[in-house]
Amino acid sequence: MTDAYIMGAGQSDFGSFPDESYRSLFDDAFDEAVASVDGDFDTDSIDEAFLGTLGVGGRQLGLSGPAVTEHLGLHGIPTTRVENACAASGYALRQAVMAVRSGMADVALAGGYEVMTDMSGDHTKWWLGVSGETEWERLSGTTFAGVYAQMASAYMREYGATKEDISRVAVKNHANGAQNPHAQLGFECSLEDAMNAPDVAAPLNLYHCCPTTDGASAALVASEEVARELSDAPVRVAGAGAASGRVGLFQRESLTGIPASETAAQRAYDEAGIEPDDLDFAEVHDCFAIAELAAYEDLGLCDRGEAPRLLREGVTDPDGDLPVNTSGGLKSKGHPIGATGTGQAVEAFSQLRGDAHVQVDGANVGLTHNVGGSGGGVTVHVFERADGGAR
Repeated sequence: MTDAYIMGAGQSDFGSFPDESYRSLFDDAFDEAVASVDGDFDTDSIDEAFLGTLGVGGRQLGLSGPAVTEHLGLHGIPTTRVENACAASGYALRQAVMAVRSGMADVALAGGYEVMTDMSGDHTKWWLGVSGETEWERLSGTTFAGVYAQMASAYMREYGATKEDISRVAVKNHANGAQNPHAQLGFECSLEDAMNAPDVAAPLNLYHCCPTTDGASAALVASEEVARELSDAPVRVAGAGAASGRVGLFQRESLTGIPASETAAQRAYDEAGIEPDDLDFAEVHDCFAIAELAAYEDLGLCDRGEAPRLLREGVTDPDGDLPVNTSGGLKSKGHPIGATGTGQAVEAFSQLRGDAHVQVDGANVGLTHNVGGSGGGVTVHVFERADGGAR
């Protein structure tokens, strides 16, 4: 198999754009991705597209993928719509990588899009609800925030974590997002703000929850031959791991982690030939602040129960030993469900090219971690500079 590389990546602004079309948002992301390719890239060379979306809002649901590619002028190419809740475009990226590695495509487009703010709050909550276990949790009254609140309560009880520990996630990610012009909530918050906001689902409050977001993101995945011809510094996809897990919390033995994250990460590490200690940065799925704490442990960045220490000691700050969510994460940058996975890849691409808004010094190897629902489906990708890194 050939290696797969990202030679261009981009995203639209993330925010509230109820009058925008999912087509126009993806057009912005696609244009930025094409503009980031160093050489003269002909979009007619795209062989296939994999596009992630949940289908929230009063928009096209069936055939929305072909509606996007036809709008871009990519006439006739095979287009697959990928739906795996919040991990939709993480899985779309994995499909694009597989298409290139197998030789089915020399260039594949991976991306995602979502418009979530063109409907009532109750309708939005319904859509978010069906991203998880519908029959036994949502129809019994459990909300998306409520599911993660149960996880937070269990984590605090088992490991002695505090509300302050959870709030430090928001403080860090807002500080990073304040420097990202694409971020929806591009402002800083104090620890006092993050601890004293109104409750959404106790112990989680407003500052512990990601916003409802419109946006799109795109990545151009290419074979080594094409990538090296058109890019001065392509980014190698060194590992692509994925796993499914129990969709409902009631089916799990523990609520303090996400088993599918652990499995997907190990598969990505094994394929890339690295260990967690080799990472220079990570973008993790922080739909709720407790999810970032769980991710540290599921991804092997620290031992169980040690995640709060990483935050307290500044390990995951931009100048720490392992910066996490330099983009602002879902918490600050935003979470347009279908666009989040490839949105994380945009940040990894920028970090490894040396032009991120919050740049990590000497970044050679990075990871993205994209979770569907509360852990029913997860993708983990490892990226490295094509001219160096851990290998």
